[in-house]
Amino acid sequence: MTSTHELYAKAQQIRRLLLDMVFRAKAGHTGSSLSNTDILVTLYYAVMRNDPKDPGWPDRDRFVLSKGHGVESLYCILADRGFFALDELQTFCQFGSRLIGHPNNKVPGIEVNTGALGHGLAMGVGMAKALQMDNASSRVFVLLGDGELAEGSVWEAAMAAAHFRLANLTAIVDRNRLQITGDTEAVMAVEPLTEKWYSFGWQTVEIDGHDHGQLLDVLAADAEAAQPRVVIAHTTKGRGVSYMENDPHWHHGVPDAEQFRQACLEIEQEMENHG
Repeated sequence: MTSTHELYAKAQQIRRLLLDMVFRAKAGHTGSSLSNTDILVTLYYAVMRNDPKDPGWPDRDRFVLSKGHGVESLYCILADRGFFALDELQTFCQFGSRLIGHPNNKVPGIEVNTGALGHGLAMGVGMAKALQMDNASSRVFVLLGDGELAEGSVWEAAMAAAHFRLANLTAIVDRNRLQITGDTEAVMAVEPLTEKWYSFGWQTVEIDGHDHGQLLDVLAADAEAAQPRVVIAHTTKGRGVSYMENDPHWHHGVPDAEQFRQACLEIEQEMENHG
């Protein structure tokens, strides 16, 4: 799946799946997952090398969801790709389910457990360094939340990645400018963000994180130099559902029956309009 039209349609399908999953479970980080859906769809359907029939394939590309609270979209994508049965999505956040509220490596396709913010990039650095030492061609992608960048461990990992010249590592910042307590710049300012990453020795690119053409061009391209790359992906929290967009309440809000009906209607209308 490489056309932007197909990726756009798939992203709407995944949004519809995750809304159903969250509503059924009465739990989840709805707005956070809706903002990262286009990024993950582009990675999993057009960029990364992986095999649902062999999740541990040595030559696979690796993905780490450092903003682990945004796992709903990832679970839906893995199920849709065939890493596990779609019916299992109905068990999300239920007793005994392996589909818990943050990434769980008991789930096929999940590399590492995440959820405590600030750890994912360091784990990605370790994976990328190991692959570099093996002269492997696999790549490592790490998705971070912008509020997560207040964690000092992120910048320690960024420094190490540049030091080891990890050209096989791409970090993506889901720059939706909102975290659970409000605007990122009011809680703990991270700007000038591009300049910070550049000063740490990273290639930097800024894009529209909902534009599949821009995502595909940047994420599918090899690094231009022997250094890690960061993609600042400007997104909208709650993307695709009008009343959720840019509202921090939906960081992990769950829709009631009427809100769910409206959200599904908006997604379905969007799919029809671009069918």
